[in-house]
Amino acid sequence: MSFSDNKIDLRLLELSDKLIISEFDGIKYVTDPVRKKKLILQPEEMVRQLLILWFIEKTTINRNSLQVEKLIDVNHLSRRFDIVVYNREIQPYILVECKASAVPVTQNTFDQIASYNSVLRAPYLMVSNGHTTWFAHQDEANKQYTFYSEIPEWLLK
Repeated sequence: MSFSDNKIDLRLLELSDKLIISEFDGIKYVTDPVRKKKLILQPEEMVRQLLILWFIEKTTINRNSLQVEKLIDVNHLSRRFDIVVYNREIQPYILVECKASAVPVTQNTFDQIASYNSVLRAPYLMVSNGHTTWFAHQDEANKQYTFYSEIPEWLLK
């Protein structure tokens, strides 16, 4: 899969003030609204939490439709996906891969999410490093991806 120049700016930093951040012994934590627990605030975790808030605040996705950081078996190796959005039939609908803001999104990132999706079979894929996001539809039958230049209207509130 090769990714295109159809980059999307979700303006995730505008949601930063909605994160619940605390500090204990000099370590910053963020409260995950899906898992309902405090997590050490690492750069990738910041992007993951901002995307979770984006789904909850800006889309038609219900918080209960999100699953965060679960193990899956990919070619007999344990891997952990970042976020999966499930549809009403409780089938994976959007697979999301998060990278820290300082990490550039490369072909390897898309290869990674494609390998996870070989197991999950979500029709939509999203990759973000917080600054830039890509959203694609996977045509599994033809092994093709269609990249969107903006988030589809049916997903937004």
